[in-house]
Amino acid sequence: MFDIGHPEVRAAVERALEEDIGSGDITSELTVDGSLRARGRFLGRQDLILAGVELLPLIYELRGGSVHIDLPFHSGDAVQTNETIALVSGNARSLLECERVALNFLQRLSGIATLTRRYVDAVAGTRAKVLDTRKTTPGLRRLEKMAAAAGGATNHRLGLFDAVLIKNNHIAAAGGVTEALRKARNFEGRVEIEVRTRKELDEALAAGAKHLLLDNLSPREAAQWIRDIDRRAAIELSGNIDLKTIRSYAETGPDYISCGAITHSAHAVDISFRLTLQAAECP
Repeated sequence: MFDIGHPEVRAAVERALEEDIGSGDITSELTVDGSLRARGRFLGRQDLILAGVELLPLIYELRGGSVHIDLPFHSGDAVQTNETIALVSGNARSLLECERVALNFLQRLSGIATLTRRYVDAVAGTRAKVLDTRKTTPGLRRLEKMAAAAGGATNHRLGLFDAVLIKNNHIAAAGGVTEALRKARNFEGRVEIEVRTRKELDEALAAGAKHLLLDNLSPREAAQWIRDIDRRAAIELSGNIDLKTIRSYAETGPDYISCGAITHSAHAVDISFRLTLQAAECP
């Protein structure tokens, strides 16, 4: 689920380590003996859906530390309050200098996975699948989409380069719904078009649209439009859909519901790191 071998993932971790450690962890260098060995425990301080734990080996590897890592959980697993997420052992300075970067990734990505799972659970029993969006932290999109998938969402397009999504501004620039679809007809992948009025809906269906984005409808409006479409095209709903309303939208019968909130509004979860000397037993 987490492809730590992907160049974008490796680059993101390298940037994070350089940002935080720079020329060195001067506090640990001044206060911690260079030969001291220790153990560290990553602990979940709340119920959460884990994401990004597979990054830990990469983080320590990139700092050149010989660190042993035990991962009892994997991305997508449910972790209960006070459960151990990961155990690490090795040079104490190495463990300390990587602590914040490791926690930042785990807390942020697990926050996305945890919120995503709430959205996915909210539509359980309906045909609707939850989609993520491009509303991600700049430079961290691939990781945040991996986290959304760990929470149970279906990944939408990664960027502007891998799918066609004709939105209202494209329609205006292209000269209308029919013309926009005509110009995109030779694309070999999925072509989706946003429609905002019944006129645009009828025009899109007449032009052969097979994937429709219905934006900013009420659940009542969505139900009526979906009945009228009558499975002639796949349907995605979007637009200010949150945990309070997603169930009512899912029950109208769409194939997909896209939710920007699962990435742009996810809160970091509470994960802590505790260090003990190698000779001591972890509590």
